Amino acid sequence: MSALDRSYAEQLDRDDPLAHFRQGFYFADPEVCYLDGNSLGRLPLRTIEVINDLMLKEWGTEVVDGWHHWLDESQSTGDLIGRSTLGAGAGQVLATDTTSVNFYQIASAAIKARPSRQTIITDESNFPTDRYILQGLAEEFGMKLVMIPHSKNEQITAEILAPLLNDDVALVTLQVIQYRSGARNSVPLLTELIQQSGAIALWDASHATGSVAMNFDTDGVDAAVGCTYKYGNAGPGAPGWLYVSKKMQSELKVPIQGWFAQANQFGMDARFERAPGMKGFQIGTPPIFGLRSIQSSFAMIEEAGINTIEEKCARGTELMIALFEGWLKELGFELGTPRNPAERGGHVSLLHADAFQISVAMRSLAKVIPDFRNPNAIRLAISPLPTSYVEVWDGFARLRDLVISGEYKKVSTTGAKVL
Repeated sequence: MSALDRSYAEQLDRDDPLAHFRQGFYFADPEVCYLDGNSLGRLPLRTIEVINDLMLKEWGTEVVDGWHHWLDESQSTGDLIGRSTLGAGAGQVLATDTTSVNFYQIASAAIKARPSRQTIITDESNFPTDRYILQGLAEEFGMKLVMIPHSKNEQITAEILAPLLNDDVALVTLQVIQYRSGARNSVPLLTELIQQSGAIALWDASHATGSVAMNFDTDGVDAAVGCTYKYGNAGPGAPGWLYVSKKMQSELKVPIQGWFAQANQFGMDARFERAPGMKGFQIGTPPIFGLRSIQSSFAMIEEAGINTIEEKCARGTELMIALFEGWLKELGFELGTPRNPAERGGHVSLLHADAFQISVAMRSLAKVIPDFRNPNAIRLAISPLPTSYVEVWDGFARLRDLVISGEYKKVSTTGAKVL
């Protein structure tokens, strides 16, 4: 059976062990093909109940007494993220703040932990927030920031990284999944390479969390950050997370010393004395609404199993590539994502000269939700729990028809936002 036949996608759905999870999500318009789960996941129905219960049964009735059991939720929620998606044992993940704040905290701490070294390494294809924060830190500390040039599919290999490593490198920070291309970097291989040089490895797993299995403890990862609102389905603005391995927790000292990191928090002491373990990395009050959303959605991930989720990502992106080959390649599209499923995450990147206008038209004319990334990439994702294979097939069929007809050229991009 050919992937170009809709019956192929229908059979994949019948065989899908995760198909029943789709019933646990809210669909405002069943005709929409939502292929943007790598930017914002759909709303789980159980989250609505969880948040209502929090308001009425806890905040509404307990008021301030609720803090007796809310205080440590950043740690317990972090443990859930760690065991369900990161391959991380308890006491190493904290659900708190935003990815950007957590990245700044850990990057700063890593730089200070290697005071005699004056070089930071990242890549030009890294997510803008990471690059901007590193630019600021390099300026603040008078350090050299080395930017690895764009490579094929934006993938960072040992052959690319190794020549840049030396005893002056303090920090190397890369993405697990490249945000634009969807390429997957080898965490164990590159981590070992970085550590052999004496530098600290900081991974950004924002586009990997909830789509691929990671094994931070086994791979010897020093530290990592990520978000929860993409494949994690925890909602817009949901808290980020940070991972610090047990071996690094006493060595890394973050620059923002908030009162939640104080050893005797309610002693209100005059001087800061850092709490041991991951609590010492927390700045302030845990965002309980966001944490409950994480608990709701990541419990679904834990129930589904991250290895099964990764298998669906591989199969779903394989379907996308087959449809690209059969339909879109001859229409001027190029594939910007590795073909090897072990070298990609949950989204593919399609390159086209008119990518921005096409992506706008997909939303307004075809009820297909992609996203666009400069300069010419349309990203299309399969979020394994809410997305069906038929939804992927239909979305690609509508994209094909939109380009063949040329209707997309009639759509104005004036005022359109890049999402």
